[in-house]
Amino acid sequence: MRPRGAGSKLGPGYTVVEHLARGRTLDAYHAWSEERHSACVVKVLRPDRRDEPGPRRRLVAEGRALTRLSHPNIVRGYEVVREPHPLVAMESIGGETVGRLVERRGWLAPKELAFLGLHLCSAMRYLHERDLVHLDLKPSNVIADGGRAKVIDLSLTRRPGRARPGRGTWCYMAPEQARGGQVGPAADVWGVGVVLYEGAAGDTPFGDESLLYPQLEGRAPSLRSERRGLPRSLTTIVDATLDPSPEYRPTVAEVATALEPVAGARY
Repeated sequence: MRPRGAGSKLGPGYTVVEHLARGRTLDAYHAWSEERHSACVVKVLRPDRRDEPGPRRRLVAEGRALTRLSHPNIVRGYEVVREPHPLVAMESIGGETVGRLVERRGWLAPKELAFLGLHLCSAMRYLHERDLVHLDLKPSNVIADGGRAKVIDLSLTRRPGRARPGRGTWCYMAPEQARGGQVGPAADVWGVGVVLYEGAAGDTPFGDESLLYPQLEGRAPSLRSERRGLPRSLTTIVDATLDPSPEYRPTVAEVATALEPVAGARY
């Protein structure tokens, strides 16, 4: 079934402006909020997935998380509507995803990488202090807008603990996510690192499509060998975040401390 066209009603008070994206279970729309008299982004279940309890439950859970969180580097959630079909309304953000930015430019400058990392670390620390882990940091889930990075997708966010194998995105998830078992803040440290690596090198370090989970087959190539001329402190901390063993990765706070001198700012 095709996405809804401009002028269609998504739910009480929300009218389609344009369709933005379609995933396996969800459609995202640029919509007009009658209550707020402004544009917003609305996530809804695809018409062919509306009757499936799993996608419905996950969409509502993401919406509840977004509306309870308030952080400058996490997209703001406005409302969760449950009937007649669930939808989540959130702020509309300009800019472009880090993935598209890297695709267009090839790579980011050291100071840009450092600020990106600081913003992601700030958002992850905020989540971790609330006993939550994100589990799906990747360039397409981060928007860069006016010098600020914002995480836009919390669909896999949950409490630390045991998770089934493969919960995450194929080439970005931490090894412990690929294997299944205990996942915690160290998985988000990996996520920060893999986003910074791609921003610096122009490609993911784990893109071998011949392997089920390439991150289980060995370490990422050193970032220093992939892109010469970056500050050693930057390449060292990114390489450390991608240690296959979660217990050997730095904490989010340690990553931020290492990035501050490269950014030339303290938080």
